Amino acid sequence: MSVRSAARLSVTASAPAEQAARPAVDMVARRRRDVRRRQVMVQGLRLLVGVVILGVWELSARFPSGAAWEAQVGHAGLIDKFFWSEPSDIAQSLWTWFRDGTELGPLWQQVLATMEETVGGFIVGSVLGVTFGVALGRNRLLSDVLSPYIKGANAIPRVVVGALFAISLGLDIKSKIATAAVLVFFVVFFNAFQGVREVDRNLIANARILGANNRQLTREIIIPSALSWIIASLHTSFGLALVGAVVGELWGATQGVGELIYSAKNTFDTAGVFAGMALLAAMALLAEALITALENRLIRWRPNVATETRI
Repeated sequence: MSVRSAARLSVTASAPAEQAARPAVDMVARRRRDVRRRQVMVQGLRLLVGVVILGVWELSARFPSGAAWEAQVGHAGLIDKFFWSEPSDIAQSLWTWFRDGTELGPLWQQVLATMEETVGGFIVGSVLGVTFGVALGRNRLLSDVLSPYIKGANAIPRVVVGALFAISLGLDIKSKIATAAVLVFFVVFFNAFQGVREVDRNLIANARILGANNRQLTREIIIPSALSWIIASLHTSFGLALVGAVVGELWGATQGVGELIYSAKNTFDTAGVFAGMALLAAMALLAEALITALENRLIRWRPNVATETRI
């Protein structure tokens, strides 16, 4: 057989393999295009919803309803600006704070103070929640003994606990971190506890047969198996840590976004109250993006779902 004939035979033999591989490549490319198209559509719809809500709010506050309406309800628009403000006034308050500072000092100092309290409480509450959740999830006797105490402590209103911390720890950052940590602890604890209880017992039994000790079981099987539960709790618990920090600031503080809101409330500055709420929402969304990035890094084994929707 000549070299030319061998080359022609090789090309002929490889053609079916290439034809079989091409549909798979096309399917992957099509799937990627569908995912990108859906992401663009979701982002566009999110923007549209925000524009509609703010637009309706603004127009409702400005809409002239006539003298009869004003005489009946005491204000001209469909929404009373005194109680609900309007997006343009809220944006103006944010710009004034950013440009000229607040009555408590520069805006970045207020945001930084609240973020320090929130992150501190988030870390403390998460570490304690994971530690106790894993410990009690692995030890059924210990969990049965402590169960009524944990449920009773979880039933105590967090505002009351915040007042107690303000009295016992003072009005500095310690009381805010403690209040935030309490809100975070129970969410993370119950998720870690349930995640440990949901671990496949056959995996643990097989690992014990292979000679794994308790430390190896916790590090190599239990923690990775419960990690999805723990990470899921972090999405909710950071928002609760932010709530705890703001509640602590409302009990007494000299700076922070919560104190800004409290001061605006005392002067009937509704736009200032909403501006503070907008700052808190922006901080929560930023933290959510960081936690999502951490989740994607720690749980790489989780399959990507093209139709997955995150809340």
